[in-house]
Amino acid sequence: MDIDAKMVMALRQKTGAPMKDCRQALIEAQGDEAKAIEVLRKKGLKAGEGLAGRAASEGLVCSYVHHNGRIGVLVELGCETDFVARNEEFQKFGRDVCLHIAAMRPKFLDKESIAADFLADERRIFTEQTQEQMKGRPDDVIQKAIEGRVQKMFAEVCLLEQPWVHDGNLSVAAALKALAGKIGENLAIRRFHRMELGL
Repeated sequence: MDIDAKMVMALRQKTGAPMKDCRQALIEAQGDEAKAIEVLRKKGLKAGEGLAGRAASEGLVCSYVHHNGRIGVLVELGCETDFVARNEEFQKFGRDVCLHIAAMRPKFLDKESIAADFLADERRIFTEQTQEQMKGRPDDVIQKAIEGRVQKMFAEVCLLEQPWVHDGNLSVAAALKALAGKIGENLAIRRFHRMELGL
């Protein structure tokens, strides 16, 4: 199939990927734009994986205050160089993370930062509920169900585990990794704080 410049440009505008990568993705996807976007996304995630060990000592603090003044969010984003900290796409991602936090209300950054007493309480509640609801079932089946509920809870309360509001097919961690692959630096969400009036 013939891939023309107009198709390549349209894909570049949608994804922000370099022209050469857009052309290659369209060739791989035989001109199907949706498949080409998927090809680019996979490449971005793969590229982002190799960057994770590098120090992200630069960055910026992003903020958002809801129009009614009742919700505010601060996020610290890390990158490797101040050049990337000034990058428009990196800054936009920071604003998007703030909006995500305002809407999705995560309690913790990731699984590792969950308070031990919170996790113990949730696990106890899930255990009691599951044992009650699955009375008479084998113990290993009950344990598997409890673990399933714990994993689901992680996706609700941990920012990096939550489905990304701008693309439900990705988690926040995967969206960050895709951006890291595109930019070519290790990126990190270091911490966040969400404030809501009266809460």
